[in-house]
Amino acid sequence: MSFSSSTLHLTVRGAAEASAWYRQAFGATELPGPVVPGGRLIHVEVRIGPLTLMLADEFPEMESFGPQHFGGTYGAVYLRTDDVDGAWQRAVGAGATVVRPLGDAFWGEREGQLLDPFGHRWGLTQRLRDVPLAELQELTTEAFAGLTA
Repeated sequence: MSFSSSTLHLTVRGAAEASAWYRQAFGATELPGPVVPGGRLIHVEVRIGPLTLMLADEFPEMESFGPQHFGGTYGAVYLRTDDVDGAWQRAVGAGATVVRPLGDAFWGEREGQLLDPFGHRWGLTQRLRDVPLAELQELTTEAFAGLTA
């Protein structure tokens, strides 16, 4: 099996508004898609650097819901950039909510997490240094020493 590309499909409450927000917050470009009677979008293609997103409105009659329907999201989309501080300020300035503040992480990246107005979580990250696996394991053990399952 081989793959030639990847596309992340996100359902949101308000696909057109989400596309506009991603353009403002992340500098995304948009390729509009079809509209069903009543105005909902089946999909709108949004590109953020090499990442392609297909955004769709909620279709409850097809059991397709965004994270707001469920009270939150279970994962995050990560964007790696060479100017994470600039990307962070742009997203926060566009109205993102800080989930985990931007900071230097022990695994060698500067990163933080944001929540967009549509309920999706975004990680913004910049590689600072490569951390050898043995050192990474030691740092991970130290960081999570008091955590219990």
